[in-house]
Amino acid sequence: MTGLDRNSVRRTAVLAGAALIVGLLPLASAGTAAAADPDPVPVDRFEGEVPFASQPAEGLFTWGGDADDPPRLSLAERSDAPEGAKVLAGDYDISGYGGFTHDYAADQPGHDWSAHKGIRFWWDGQNNGKKTAFEIKDGGANGEASELWTTSFTDDFTGWKQIEIPFGDFTYRTDYQPVGGIDQVLGLTQMWGYAVTLPVGAAGRFAMDDVELYGKADQSLRASVTTDAAVYPVKEGGTASVKVSVATTGSAPIDEPVTVAYESAGGTAESGRDYTPVKGEITFPAGTESGASRTVQVPTLRDRTGEAAETVPLKLTVTGAKAPAETPQVVIDAHGLPYLDAKLPVKKRVADLLSRMSLAEKAGQMTQAERGAIGAGGDIAAYDLGSLLSGGGSTPTPNTPAAWAKMIDGYQLRAQATRFQIPLIYGVDAVHGHNNLAGATVMPHNIGIGATRDPALAERTGAVTAAEVRATGVPWDFAPCLCVTRDERWGRSYESFGEDPALVESMETVVQGLQGDRSGKDLKDDDRVLATAKHFVGDGGTAYGSSTTGSYTVDQGVTKVGRQELEAVHLAPFQEAVDRGVGTVMPSYSSLDLGDGQGPVKMHARGDMINGVLKDRMGFDGFVISDWNAIDQLPGDYAAHVRTSVNAGVDMMMVPYSYKEFSATLIDEAKAGRVTDRRIDDAVARILAQKFRLGLFEKPYADTSGASAIGSTAHRAVARQAAAESQVLLKNAGSVLPLKKSQKVYVAGSNADDIGNQTGGWTITWQGSSGNITPGTTILQGMRKAGGDITYSKDASASTDGYDVGVVVVGETPYAEGVGDVGNGNDLELTAADKAAVDKVCAAMKCAVLIVSGRPQLIGDRLGDVDALVASWLPGTEGDGVADVLYGRRAFTGQLPVTWPKSESQLPINVGDTSYDPQFPYGWGLTTLTNVPGGGTASLRALALVAAAAERAGADTVARTAVTKARLLVQQKIGTAVTAASAKPFADADHLLLTGHYADAVAKLTQAYRAG
Repeated sequence: MTGLDRNSVRRTAVLAGAALIVGLLPLASAGTAAAADPDPVPVDRFEGEVPFASQPAEGLFTWGGDADDPPRLSLAERSDAPEGAKVLAGDYDISGYGGFTHDYAADQPGHDWSAHKGIRFWWDGQNNGKKTAFEIKDGGANGEASELWTTSFTDDFTGWKQIEIPFGDFTYRTDYQPVGGIDQVLGLTQMWGYAVTLPVGAAGRFAMDDVELYGKADQSLRASVTTDAAVYPVKEGGTASVKVSVATTGSAPIDEPVTVAYESAGGTAESGRDYTPVKGEITFPAGTESGASRTVQVPTLRDRTGEAAETVPLKLTVTGAKAPAETPQVVIDAHGLPYLDAKLPVKKRVADLLSRMSLAEKAGQMTQAERGAIGAGGDIAAYDLGSLLSGGGSTPTPNTPAAWAKMIDGYQLRAQATRFQIPLIYGVDAVHGHNNLAGATVMPHNIGIGATRDPALAERTGAVTAAEVRATGVPWDFAPCLCVTRDERWGRSYESFGEDPALVESMETVVQGLQGDRSGKDLKDDDRVLATAKHFVGDGGTAYGSSTTGSYTVDQGVTKVGRQELEAVHLAPFQEAVDRGVGTVMPSYSSLDLGDGQGPVKMHARGDMINGVLKDRMGFDGFVISDWNAIDQLPGDYAAHVRTSVNAGVDMMMVPYSYKEFSATLIDEAKAGRVTDRRIDDAVARILAQKFRLGLFEKPYADTSGASAIGSTAHRAVARQAAAESQVLLKNAGSVLPLKKSQKVYVAGSNADDIGNQTGGWTITWQGSSGNITPGTTILQGMRKAGGDITYSKDASASTDGYDVGVVVVGETPYAEGVGDVGNGNDLELTAADKAAVDKVCAAMKCAVLIVSGRPQLIGDRLGDVDALVASWLPGTEGDGVADVLYGRRAFTGQLPVTWPKSESQLPINVGDTSYDPQFPYGWGLTTLTNVPGGGTASLRALALVAAAAERAGADTVARTAVTKARLLVQQKIGTAVTAASAKPFADADHLLLTGHYADAVAKLTQAYRAG
């Protein structure tokens, strides 16, 4: 007898037994039960009817965060199987995340589950106390493009147990959706299967059987009553309108009446004095269409006295449907208080508001939570939260400008339920454009901006970023990174403008692009955001091997420097930022060791640096925001973490998922006197001042008037220019570049046609990813649009015969922070596939190699076979800009922002080093301009005179032009025969240029010329 036959006999026997029992019951009972409960509908029996397969076919498949995380599955024979002969069995050992899925076939219609009460299955309990997540897939195109609705069950039993989950228990996932949200309504009419997420942290096994739909849809689970908002602000004397709606899963009409009794009760407002009480009942008759609504009006009364906001909860009692998750609140707006007067100076508004706040309210202002941690947002008012953020990849669904604005407006609405209606300040890591937003204009990373040597362009990129960020309701950007990268093995090196503090300082025009005027007067505008100078101080100088964070090698490590080097290299860019009026500063995860006997001390604990240097000596009057959970790395218990960081000068704490603990601990520490009232008042005053400057009290909600410009042609034109100017031509033997449109061009390489690799980390997600992740133009597409005669073969497998020139685009795949550290699974070598593509193409024809990367790649062993070499950095979404210089629409003008090493053993290697023998020196960059000067030493002598005279006269533009001509002349002579004797003075010259020592720069270039 087959397994299926045994199952049929077992199921028949069960049904026969049930029929006998029903026959012994009173007829009315039997008839009622039969009418109420339809037969179960199988989803999975695990007898082999559903194969191990994935989309588009129907099947079971596993998934996980890395290669070890997916569980191992089998259809195992079990004598104790609850149904049939086999069960789905498996074992797992998950460090990140992992589980399995059953998707229905994508080429067939979705299934209709709406007639049933819920889904159930048998689970072989191990009594491990672990929670297992169970998800169902609703709507959309298929099982991998549907909405995820989730719940969980706890394995606190032994042996087989049937887990029943009513559909009403599932909630929409807000932390992750594989696609943009469809309608965020559990329709149940187009279902695509289910998924199980297994516990992490300990090895385990499981068995599962007989997944099926059960029961009749219960209206109280299928129908729900909602209000159009949780909070209804209204001016004193106005009337709040609360819309009450009934909706059903599947959008079917209700089949039983639903009643909603309402009554204004409780809250801080006084009935009869502040508002007219209301009480009544709404009935939605049977047959009412899903989505029908009624309105309850709550009149407020005017008493003409200034006061804080007051609340009027509207209690709803629902019969026949699920009640709203929370009681809606009418809020009578705060009014008549000095801090609300926009005509008063910011300082007076801050003082008035601060004087009215409780300790708990002040602690809330110092607390920043992640959007994914606060659910529907009720904790915003409950904990008086001052700030929210989106971490990398934490986006609304769908990931559109409108969805961002709606999400943030919803959070701001919650803040209106607080006593003083202090608006939230919402922050994002928009480090190269609004990079979390699909379709935004993505700029080159800072390393590429540094290569442009164009401060005016840097400012324009900041302005585009600010306009796109603010148009989605976000007023605060955790950028720019002002680190001075001193070791390209660091996974964040591409977030730096370069290795020379003078270069970093010159690019800080981006602060004005983001914020506008240094005074802060532009911050309230709809195209400006508050900027953040990060990471204070010295994160670019962390030593290789000093990190103690996981498998990181450099990031979050120790910067060991003397005070002179600290001042000259790492602190100087922050003084420039303070002088430019930057609104916030973020300390580094890293530690600082000044050789003063203290040893390495985490920056979040360095009061001597934050209070002493940044605030007192530099005069920084903005506020200091911690990095993500950074205080958790401080020594001692949690209370020590809180008081140490706050007392060191950190004003707001980024505690994404521990905001409740932080707020409570800060209050306890303040009450105990370990954090003074004065310190807390200073922190809160700094935070409130920036909120006033941003105009958030007057306009807390998103101004989306600029949303149509997000990703616009005008904005992309700025990014295109930045991409073009960031291209650094390192070698150009035989003038291979620029290309001619008449040439037949063979294009190859892993990064020629990959927008994800081209944009790098911090793009859509924290680490970024390869592939078509956001709209843009790849380098290949740009070359085709430029009119070139192009043939593309990614791996160079196509025939190479008959081409005039080859272009091989190679380099890195995306990474961010310590994950990208060299030694943490990364190196500075091209992949084997990239090397093979370079070798094949360059052996067959003249070739140009473009390296798309966040840091130099070691290519010295192939340099002799490559005719032209370009450092393309991470150019962003506008591959047209790269094509512009390849085809001569623009000239190559970029210069190296970091030294290009010959070998990894040379690292760290930087301009100013005593021993300096790179592949290409800092500042190197050939040009395709036709007017490269000649004349040798005679021209250099003339240029030296011009530079000296211009320097004395303060004619910077004339002096810079003279130094640039001298640099081009020297490069023309040296070619690729760079030696230590020529490299060092050449690099020094670029530093002297940036510091305004123009005559000395030409003298150094003359020295390099003679050495070459």
